[in-house]
Amino acid sequence: MEATTEAEVIEATREVSGVWWIFLITGIAWVFVSFLVLGFDPTTPATIGILAGFVFIAAGVTEFAEIAFAEGWKWVHAVLGVLFVITGILALMEPFQTFGILALLVGWYLLLKGTFTIVLSVVMREQMAMWGLALGIGITELVIGVWAIGYPGRSAWLLVLWIGIGALMRGITEIVLAFQLRGVRKELA
Repeated sequence: MEATTEAEVIEATREVSGVWWIFLITGIAWVFVSFLVLGFDPTTPATIGILAGFVFIAAGVTEFAEIAFAEGWKWVHAVLGVLFVITGILALMEPFQTFGILALLVGWYLLLKGTFTIVLSVVMREQMAMWGLALGIGITELVIGVWAIGYPGRSAWLLVLWIGIGALMRGITEIVLAFQLRGVRKELA
């Protein structure tokens, strides 16, 4: 195995930070999705199932995209991507699933996402200027996830709220990451 030189590390960092705008676009898209979801009128269980299915598939596609930019833990992004896409497909195939099952799925998603966001923010606190914001988002995701798992029989309104808040937090996290990558790129230039 060849030793990595400092110039190679700088070049790799420059390449990864050069695509900061992708995270900005996906972050804005997640915020837009959250506004659509939070403004949604959940009138039928089928509509909520279909809505949740598309959100899960979008989360899976985002996880697959992050594999290209992650230095480590690529397998976690791959596993989460597969789980989200499968969950989304199942939700689209059976949109009349009970609210309890959907609430549990959203709860587990937020629980896992919150845990990974907390761990990442603590581990990367030296490299992330705004690690406290990521930590706060992770704690919020974790709390909402535990709440959703603890009360799976909540109404459709709360399910839509959980999906909307999850999408909003994902968007904020990706926008913050985009500007951090942009800052790294400016430092290297």
